[in-house]
Amino acid sequence: MKTNLLVALINVIENPVVDLVSHYKGSNRANNMGDALENYVKDLFCHSVNSTDDIVHSQYFSYLGNQNNPPDAIIKNSDAIEVKKIESLNSAIALNSSYPKNKLYRNDSRITEACRNCEENDWAEKDIIYAIGVAPKNTQKLKALWFVYGDCYAADSHVYQRIADKISQGIQEIPDVEFIETNELAKVKKVDPLGITDLRVRGMWHIENPIKVFKSIATIETQHNFTVHAIIPNEKYATFPDTDKTKLESLQSNAFKITDIKIKSPNNPAKLLDAKLLSYAQ
Repeated sequence: MKTNLLVALINVIENPVVDLVSHYKGSNRANNMGDALENYVKDLFCHSVNSTDDIVHSQYFSYLGNQNNPPDAIIKNSDAIEVKKIESLNSAIALNSSYPKNKLYRNDSRITEACRNCEENDWAEKDIIYAIGVAPKNTQKLKALWFVYGDCYAADSHVYQRIADKISQGIQEIPDVEFIETNELAKVKKVDPLGITDLRVRGMWHIENPIKVFKSIATIETQHNFTVHAIIPNEKYATFPDTDKTKLESLQSNAFKITDIKIKSPNNPAKLLDAKLLSYAQ
């Protein structure tokens, strides 16, 4: 069974759910907003928002991740999905030890072997969708949901890897220190004379959320209870099945609009990329 971002947008328009925690607590599928958001995003891709069992996810996804390694899901033979929750429209997104991704690469040392080998085909890279939900603090309601493809949002991987490598190399130039191999910036063994103290040096990456990055293109109005925005490169949009494009485009109304836009290239802001903005508000 196949799915894609257009399918998810159709499902969110036809069946928006704002009270996520109460919706998923009733089916014993989530007890907090973070888990509820992740389940909701996956359900949107799987037509299973009203299901009481998440086993249906295995029909659409080849990989379902964990909290410590990206991504959160991979659509069978298609895109990866990374879900993030923030508590305000201005909050930055914490990526922890993984820098922003324009694509998901098979040779990324931070993904698991299960992720790397989740499909029979020997994939090298996948498009990645960042799904960001805004759930204001002390509420259990979803105020906004953003979908943006990584290559509209993050620079090429070498931009970030270069910085991490420079820091790691600099640390390793410290004399008389024992280092061990790690996916972190560095790990130092036997720091003290007794050899009983270790030091882990971790990167903590943050990126501005798309609400701020694309504020001149897409806004979230305070009078709306729930807003959804998605940015899709035109080249990617053209690859989706015609049936999904036709159905989504037929849903256009005062509440849902599809607009042709231009966005700055994450690698060169002087270059503009053609994309589509899909916006829904209620």
